[in-house]
Amino acid sequence: MSGWAQKRFWKEVTVAETEDGFAVELDGRRVRTPAKAPLMVPTRGMAEAIAAEWDAQSESVDPKTMPCTRSANAAIDKVTHQHSEVAAMLAEYGDTDLLCYRADSPAELAARQAAEWDPLLDWAEAELGVRLQLRAGVLHQPQEAAALAALAEKVRAMTAFQLAAFHDLVGISGSLILGFAAAAGCRSAEEIWQLSRLDERWQEELWGVDEEAQAAAEVKRLEFLHAKRFYDFS
Repeated sequence: MSGWAQKRFWKEVTVAETEDGFAVELDGRRVRTPAKAPLMVPTRGMAEAIAAEWDAQSESVDPKTMPCTRSANAAIDKVTHQHSEVAAMLAEYGDTDLLCYRADSPAELAARQAAEWDPLLDWAEAELGVRLQLRAGVLHQPQEAAALAALAEKVRAMTAFQLAAFHDLVGISGSLILGFAAAAGCRSAEEIWQLSRLDERWQEELWGVDEEAQAAAEVKRLEFLHAKRFYDFS
């Protein structure tokens, strides 16, 4: 039995500016989130991106083709009401940041990690005022409490819409520093995504590409690129 799919009932999609932000309207009726809250977003660019997704729907609505709408829904229905919890969860990545855990061997991998990851730690020190310490191997060693507190404060300062995007920038890359770097635009989102996959790329060079793993990575790559785009809209 096939699942139910919402049918397209509207002819015109428009963006309306209000005192609270920007709304998307379908034949003059404002779009609401799954929790029935008004889908009100902070910028015209974000509203226009959402409107374009609704306008692109054909006879049946396919939520998988509406990433900006889904991200806005998450910001309004979830992050707004759990801002402190989401911010705290993301800030914890700083204590186990991908960029800090380096291979003991082989020497070639350790050298590549240093060459590709050290500049991002240098950037964090210059732009975020925090220098995370390197760790050899995979065993957890806590970072300095003051450094983690400084990073956590920056995460808490984000709006719900920024935090919804930042959630994916950090979670998909496995690195709080890469999340900040992507948000700030210090490198392109594609470059930062590739940095997050340094170890996987090394394994692929040694053993070849696993097609199933590659397909899963491509899904994550597109999600990461979308998160950066949504963050920029916010």
